Amino acid sequence: MPRTVSEMTNANTLPDYLRDGLRLVSIGLNPSIGSVTAGYYFANPRNRFWRALNQSGFVGEALLPGREAIEQLYREHGIGFTDIVKRPTRNAAGLRTNDFRRGAADLREKLLRYQPAVAWFHGKIAWRNQLKFGEGITDPVPWGAQKHRIGNTRVFVTPNPSPANAAYTLDIICGWYAELKAFIEEPPA
Repeated sequence: MPRTVSEMTNANTLPDYLRDGLRLVSIGLNPSIGSVTAGYYFANPRNRFWRALNQSGFVGEALLPGREAIEQLYREHGIGFTDIVKRPTRNAAGLRTNDFRRGAADLREKLLRYQPAVAWFHGKIAWRNQLKFGEGITDPVPWGAQKHRIGNTRVFVTPNPSPANAAYTLDIICGWYAELKAFIEEPPA
C-alpha cells in the first residue's frame, strides 16, 4: 500500500493510509494507545465509528473492525486514514499545543500532496486546531461542510465517535455520516 514514508517507518503510531486519488480521508485527533497496540484505527470496542459506519450504510456493506476493514476501505472505497497529531495518548488531555502546531503543519503538507476530494475531521477540536495551527484561521467551527478548504480539498466535520464524546448518540453520529456521504457524492462548487 502506498503510504507516506515518514509514517511507514514509525512503529509507535498508526500508519497513514494516503495516496493520490482518494475520495475521502478520515482524520482523527490522534491515535489512542489501544488502537496503536491493535494496529488499526478506531480499535476501542466502545468507539462508535464502526457501528455508525455500518448503520449509516456509508459504504453499502457491513465491515468488522480490524486491519482488514481499514485496508478494504482504502483499496475498494478510496477512503484514507490519518490524524492531526500522530503521537498516541490515552486521551485528548495528553496532547499539548506543540503537538498541534507540528501535527497541523504535517497534515497540511500531506493533504496538499495527495489532494483527496474530502477531508473528514472527527470532531471540532481536530478541525479547530488544524485551522489555527495549519491555516492561521480562528473562525468558529460548525458541524458539517466547512467554508475553508485545504488546497482543493473540501472539509467536513462530524462528531468524534470516541466513547469520551458521550454527548452525541450513535443515532446522531449515524445522521452525520449519512450527511457526509451525500456531501461526498455532490459535485464540488
